[in-house]
Amino acid sequence: MSLVTPPPNRPNALIMVTGGILTALVAIVFARLAYGVILPPMREDLGLSYRQAGNLGTVTALGYLLFVLVGGVAASRWGARNAVALGLFILTIGFAGLTVASDYRWILALMGLLGLGTAFCFAPMVSLLATWYPERRGLVIGCMGAGVGAGLFATGLLVPWLSQAFGEHGWRGAWGVFAVTSAITVALVLIAVRDPEPISANDPQRPAPADKWRIYRHPRVITMATVYGVIGMVYIIQSIFMVSYVVEAGHGDKVAGWLMAMSGLLSVASGPLWGSLSDIWGRGNALTLATAVVSLAMGLPLLDQSLPVFFAHFLLMGCAVNGVFTMIQAASTDQVAPRFIPIAFSYVTVFFATGQFLGPAIAGALIEFSGGFHLAVGFTCASLLGALLLTLRIRRFPRDLAVA
Repeated sequence: MSLVTPPPNRPNALIMVTGGILTALVAIVFARLAYGVILPPMREDLGLSYRQAGNLGTVTALGYLLFVLVGGVAASRWGARNAVALGLFILTIGFAGLTVASDYRWILALMGLLGLGTAFCFAPMVSLLATWYPERRGLVIGCMGAGVGAGLFATGLLVPWLSQAFGEHGWRGAWGVFAVTSAITVALVLIAVRDPEPISANDPQRPAPADKWRIYRHPRVITMATVYGVIGMVYIIQSIFMVSYVVEAGHGDKVAGWLMAMSGLLSVASGPLWGSLSDIWGRGNALTLATAVVSLAMGLPLLDQSLPVFFAHFLLMGCAVNGVFTMIQAASTDQVAPRFIPIAFSYVTVFFATGQFLGPAIAGALIEFSGGFHLAVGFTCASLLGALLLTLRIRRFPRDLAVA
């Protein structure tokens, strides 16, 4: 099936996109990003150190990194729908376990399950939507990104409310809500989501193995994958530890939750808006500007830890970081012929997963070593400056395809 020709007998777009939004909500927000909001009450209740907290985030990222390509293979062999349903089922088990677990080793294993489940469901769902709706690929993937922003907004309100309503064990209720939502999403995917007809072995649209290595080795693709990896690392550090930074600065859990909610709400619109700007102004130009805004946002808490500075940090992150994700994903697909898009997307995602694997452990160790957050935030700023230099290189990419 061609990735640029609309396939016949397509399922209802609203139902498919709803499945994609819920999958992104469960796999990205609940399984990955919400940990930063849950961490302060969870760490206090269980008596975890920041190094242990960082390790919990790291093991989730490790599970994602180790199995992201396996998830792609599973989708090609069993069908994307089945892979997505399996990943969501694994996430449901992980969430349910976290509602009752207290032993650090069990929690470590359950956090690893969250990474495994995400690897099996997120990328296959993106590829599934892109295959069914090739002429509206940006729109449907942008809707998934909007689901992430809406989920962050809801999580930022839910977790503080549960902590206030149920005291020190309120964070367990949050994992319980995640488990129920994940189970509902599994049911929706099994009932409503369909796979397209598979590509036969002799179909000219099936990529040859040699073409994969042309993509893997191409300097342009590697450059964009590196930027994606840095942004993934910075984002997971910010998601996990910035809420704790706000709390440690004396502004309270409720304020930190509201700031995270504001950032999530802003990110609902930022992806489509930045994507539209990149269509008009050029992908590299818009990506450079968005990366510069994220770099500024991460640098602000180094100057001061007052509430207005943290407000500006979350405001700028909400306005720009989702746009960076959208443009990197779009730019990586711009560089290859349409039939190679799934390969390019999976490849740059490996870099993203690597960054998210390394980020929490590095940040947690730096926080423990320095006794504060300055060194970890400074590390993210230095990494972003390197990514910013690479985006200047992306601006000068030629218009022709890297792999045609």
